Amino acid sequence: MQNIQMVDLFTQYQKIKSEIDNAMQKVIEKSAFINGYAVKEFGENLAKYVGTKHVIPCANGTDALQIAFSALDLPKDAEFIVPSFNYVAAVEVGAFLGYKPVFVESLEDFYNIDTTKIEQAITPKTKVIVAVHLFGQCADMDAIMEIAKKHNLYVIEDTAQAIGAKYITKNGEIHSAGTMAHIGTTSFFPSKNLGCMGDGGAIFTNDDELAKKMRCIANHGQEIKYTYKMVGINSRLDTLQASILDVKLKYLDNYIEARQKCADFYDNFFRNNAKIQIPVRNPQSTHVFHQYTLTLNENIDRNDLQKKLQEKGIPTMIYYPSPLHLQEAYQYLGWKKSTLPIAEKLSENVLSLPIHTEMSEEMLGYICENLREILANA
Repeated sequence: MQNIQMVDLFTQYQKIKSEIDNAMQKVIEKSAFINGYAVKEFGENLAKYVGTKHVIPCANGTDALQIAFSALDLPKDAEFIVPSFNYVAAVEVGAFLGYKPVFVESLEDFYNIDTTKIEQAITPKTKVIVAVHLFGQCADMDAIMEIAKKHNLYVIEDTAQAIGAKYITKNGEIHSAGTMAHIGTTSFFPSKNLGCMGDGGAIFTNDDELAKKMRCIANHGQEIKYTYKMVGINSRLDTLQASILDVKLKYLDNYIEARQKCADFYDNFFRNNAKIQIPVRNPQSTHVFHQYTLTLNENIDRNDLQKKLQEKGIPTMIYYPSPLHLQEAYQYLGWKKSTLPIAEKLSENVLSLPIHTEMSEEMLGYICENLREILANA
């Protein structure tokens, strides 16, 4: 059996090596390394895949969020609502631009933002809700969009972990993650379900004016070279990375299916284990399993469990070991411990198991048997 990894990008590459190598060689031969043909082609193909009017490729997922916030022309004292149990990108970008993060609780079962807590966090200064699709399934977009419409707010979808997930609205409509809000963003960090071999990101929108503005912001604030219409940044998806992503996009549904099979294996093995809670699947969303995250019973020593699994050659990760409202960087906001108890409880008890496109049943069985044995003695 091969060594078990959280993500096995090399074996994934080996299976499509000739296609990737040919795509990269074509870019090298054309020597159009910045804003080359592959960037446009990938953007168009991704737009078709997710079903949105505009895709604006950019340098990374954090830039995508920064460009999204910047395009909304928010007042300087604007507040934005965001889950605390979350990766830092959306929070840091908004805060860096001078806006105030307002943290909201998460759901203990689905891990996404608790939409029943959003309205009580809204003030006259609230301008944006950031809907983060954590671990691979969509947040409750019906509720989020209804709240946004009621209070005249923008919504930004952070779909870095859920590219390819589908959301079924209460009216039975099916939408891709990242396409339901005013703006969607994603990341192509190598470990993502659709990942490149460096850094990359993209922005989605169906709004023509927002698309035009975000393209301008991402290109130094210029629509015509050396004519600067607004203050912008330099955020470009590298042509080589675009060529790689365009190849991998053709396999994304296969990659999602492989991850779902891994998740099914874990689910079936641990469904009745009283010491852990397997991921709960939202019936309104498909789950693309960027991460397979368990919640351990509070009496389980997570550090000891990780150590014993590592001794067996089984890596694990904690996403995320501290909620953002308790991080040093955001103490100026005045949040205290126990103010968001679910977010805090999740950070203390979640554990993610290896999941990727190249996992064999032998690997999965080895992980499950060893985890079950360690839990039995915990």
